[in-house]
Order: sequence, then structure tokens, then C-alpha cells
Amino acid sequence: MKSSFFKTLFAGLAGGAALNLAMLLTFRLFGFGWNGGGILLDPSIQSHKLIAVWTQMEPIPLIVSYPAPIIAGLFLFGIGHAFIYQWLSPAWPSGIRARTWRLAALVFFLSFLFWEFFTPFTQFGEPLLLIGLELIFWSLIALAGAFTIAVVLK
Repeated sequence: MKSSFFKTLFAGLAGGAALNLAMLLTFRLFGFGWNGGGILLDPSIQSHKLIAVWTQMEPIPLIVSYPAPIIAGLFLFGIGHAFIYQWLSPAWPSGIRARTWRLAALVFFLSFLFWEFFTPFTQFGEPLLLIGLELIFWSLIALAGAFTIAVVLK
């Protein structure tokens, strides 16, 4: 039992690392840009309200002004995802691919899709094209975390 707990904890930490790396490579590198010049902050296509929230309105989001709690939070989410995986995966078909897709879909639909609908779409008026791009980013993030967890817990 202890071995399973620590292996799940390790899988969650690895999954959290994958979440952080995938978020860095999608939202930071391509979406917002290293210096704020990414497509998600382009005033010719982005909602001015969303740009103001990310760059001008105080307090600036933690992910921009002080990312450490967000980075730590993603590790905690990874741990949670690993324990959910351990709980549900016995009912899923075997194999890393099948289990990766199921965990990624679960995380995507219950977290990321909800977030995009509730916040960027309904509160900030973000254009659908950019929401679509962000949903691609989120799907890659979900797949990265799920794949990592599935590989460690195979």
C-alpha cells in the first residue's frame, strides 16, 4: 500500500512537471510571448478587456506577477490527477494510450473547457478564434500531464 501511495505521488509530481512545461511551451512561448508580444495579447484581434486584465489592471494575475504559487499549484493538480487516475483507471481499457486519452479528456472537460467558457468567453469577451487556440493549448497540456501519469503508473 505504501509503495502504491508513493508511486502515485511521484506520478503526480511528474504529471505536474509536465503540466508546467506544456503550459510554458504553449501559453507563454506561443500565446503570450516571452515579452508580452504573443497572439493572445494582439490588440488587433484580442478583447481589450482581456488585455487590460493581463497587463494593466491591478492586481496583475499571479501567473504574470508572481508565478511561483501557480507553478506549485500545477504540481498539486498533477498529484490530484494521479490519485484520480489510480482510482478510475482499473475500470478503463488497459494501455497507456487508452488511459492517457481518458484522463486527458476528463481533465480537459471538467477543468479547461469550463475555464474557457466561464472566464475568457463570458467575462472577458475573448474572440472565438482565440478561445479555439487556447483550447488547443489546453488539450496539449491535458495530454502531457495525462501521458506522464499513465506512463509512470503503467
